[in-house]
Amino acid sequence: QVQLVEAGGGVVQAGGSLRLSCAASERTFSNYAMGWVRQALGKGREFVAQITWGDSKTYYLESVKGRFTISGDNAGNTLHLQMNNLKPEDTAVYYCAAASRPGSGFDAWGQGTQVTVSS
Repeated sequence: QVQLVEAGGGVVQAGGSLRLSCAASERTFSNYAMGWVRQALGKGREFVAQITWGDSKTYYLESVKGRFTISGDNAGNTLHLQMNNLKPEDTAVYYCAAASRPGSGFDAWGQGTQVTVSS
């Protein structure tokens, strides 16, 4: 089974920036869409952003629009999340995820990377 590996988390002050990256363990892995989901301590998982490769459409959680940008290269199966103007409420474990086909939902997950925003 394909593995997704995230990198780029860390600690940053409010207003700062971080860039998360995700790489698939198999370059031949073909997927319909990839995205980021986060989970804050004591809360459920929350959709953050998604990109569908066929039409390059992007979708964002309302609270991150204008601050976060998702991008990637499906040929190499890499995904990025540029996060600017970070806020303490963005603190969470961020998971990279992939959807293998339309309607499948995210069916492959990374191990997560911690993002901590201090006030």
